[in-house]
Amino acid sequence: MGSCCLSVKPGYVVLDRSHACTGIDNIAEAITLLELNNWDLVAAINGVIPQENGILQSQSEAADADAGTAVPPPSSSPSSSSPQSSSTSAFCPISPSSRHIVERQSRMLNFRVEYRQRTVELVIEDNSTIRGIKDLLQTELGIPASKMQLKGWKSGDVSDSTVLRTLHLPKNNSLYVLTPDIAPTASTSQNSALQESLNQNFLLIVSHREAQRDYNLNFPGSRTIQEVKRNISDLTNIPVRHQQWEGWPASASDDSMTLALSGISYPCHHLSVCRRSSPANAQEPTEECADVHMISDSEGDEYEDATEFGVDDSEMFGMSSSGCRKSPMMPENSENEAEALLHFTAEFSSRYGESHPMFFIGSLEAASQEAFYGKARDRKLLAIYLHNDDSVLSNVFCSQMMCTDSIVSYLSQNFITWAWDVTKETNKARLLTMCTRHFGSVVTQTIRTYKTDQFPLLLIVMGKRTSNEVLNVIQGNTTVDELMMRLMGAMEIFTAQQQEDIKDEDEREARETVKREQDEAYRLSLEADRKKREAQEREEAEQVRLEQMRKEQEEEKEAIRLSLEQALPAEPNGDPGEQISKLRIRTPSGEFLERRFLGSCKLQVLFDFVASKGYPFDGFKLLTTFPRRNITQLDPGSTLLEAKLFPQETLFLEAKE
Repeated sequence: MGSCCLSVKPGYVVLDRSHACTGIDNIAEAITLLELNNWDLVAAINGVIPQENGILQSQSEAADADAGTAVPPPSSSPSSSSPQSSSTSAFCPISPSSRHIVERQSRMLNFRVEYRQRTVELVIEDNSTIRGIKDLLQTELGIPASKMQLKGWKSGDVSDSTVLRTLHLPKNNSLYVLTPDIAPTASTSQNSALQESLNQNFLLIVSHREAQRDYNLNFPGSRTIQEVKRNISDLTNIPVRHQQWEGWPASASDDSMTLALSGISYPCHHLSVCRRSSPANAQEPTEECADVHMISDSEGDEYEDATEFGVDDSEMFGMSSSGCRKSPMMPENSENEAEALLHFTAEFSSRYGESHPMFFIGSLEAASQEAFYGKARDRKLLAIYLHNDDSVLSNVFCSQMMCTDSIVSYLSQNFITWAWDVTKETNKARLLTMCTRHFGSVVTQTIRTYKTDQFPLLLIVMGKRTSNEVLNVIQGNTTVDELMMRLMGAMEIFTAQQQEDIKDEDEREARETVKREQDEAYRLSLEADRKKREAQEREEAEQVRLEQMRKEQEEEKEAIRLSLEQALPAEPNGDPGEQISKLRIRTPSGEFLERRFLGSCKLQVLFDFVASKGYPFDGFKLLTTFPRRNITQLDPGSTLLEAKLFPQETLFLEAKE
């Protein structure tokens, strides 16, 4: 399969079909690549082919590399942002064996780092850390990495261990180094002035003479003349190589020069542009290889490109212009809103870079829930970005407004940003249906009234108690400052409403807290009463049980007593010839029990008599007075005579311990 090779001839940029360089077989794509790089051949090839050190290799060096021969990297001529400054370059080499892995797993990032009057350009993988950048700068600047402070990150200060990939950086980045621990030199004030000029915003009033229309464009001083020309190309449909300018100062001789150093007037500068005229009679080349001679803006000589010969690019190369069209921001008739927004985000990043607002992935209803229906302190404004590829303002608005660091940061901190593409009528109708459901017919009718050339639109929506309110509709024909002012104005309104909501929410939560505390105290009181009542019931039940047991024991004792009393032998009458023992027993209460027993009567009968009177054998002991003896310890089977309780004896009862 054939491919295009770009080679250089004096005064020409020539397209030659071969396999040697880029491997691109689409000639229209090759021309587009050259336009994006201002017909800089080396930059165009380096943008397509990932070199080992970021510098274009010659064919002989590439052949040596394929053969396994080590080729030293060619030296890079220094460039500077000002006549007084010097520039050095440091690259992170990639071995040929791992080139295919790098292409799949990592991407190369370009860093332009300024330190006082010096500028260092670095190329490093996005899987490296901040410390890796400092180590490269230490080699170039001779400053210890521990004394460096890298500034200019869009996400604020970062640590040395932060991986670049996690910062979602664009391909090209600008940083500057601070060394507070190192005494500044006399050039510090000049460096500060240069940095200040790079941060200034220039208003360029560009008159399109053919369309008789003026464009008011805001650019930071760090933007290059080439970037301005590319934006004008998006607005006027005049390719960069066909633009003819008036109004640039003589010092603006190089398109890579920044606006701050170009010598244009601050804060406002007037320019005019038109399409460069082409000669009427031009002869087509006759060689069969069909080398196409094209002229770049920087050369400025008398050679015309293919369109100036009256031949359109697509006609010359036998292909339609549709092959070069951008893919749509959002697929048509997508069933899943999340998938459509993922496609939108990927395409937006592909067109305008990784530095852009973080678009909410999900339905408009989910975005509204996220923004409006959390706690009052966590609520945010909803920014709905409506894109339309048919509007000439879309590219400028996205690249110059939506991707500006200040706008990206402000939207990320204060807004939930949701996007939709209304280029296709089906997608627009679907959006109108969603808006009618969530915001009412007034918002839907408002969107209908805007024409295609007024897009893109940025709707700022605030959630309220009863309904959602559209605070502002920002059209595409605005400036960065005006966009920021309108966003800040919406935030002021939202903040005032949010403070009221926070106050109401705090008061409501305080009331609910008091009510919860009262309910809890009441619940605890009920619980205490219930436990007290249950304890009292248990105590009463226990008393009843004990009383019942006592009664049962008394009844049992009474039954035993009665049985013993009935079992006692009859008291003898004192007949002559009978040996009778008269016993007198003193009870613990002081009363006396008296009874006559036969001398031959067993001691057990005496014990049963005492038990029948309420003094059981196991609870009391029976004692004599003098000498003191414990009768209950004697054998119950012995007689009274044997126990020497005859003819009479006085005993007393004593409770056992």
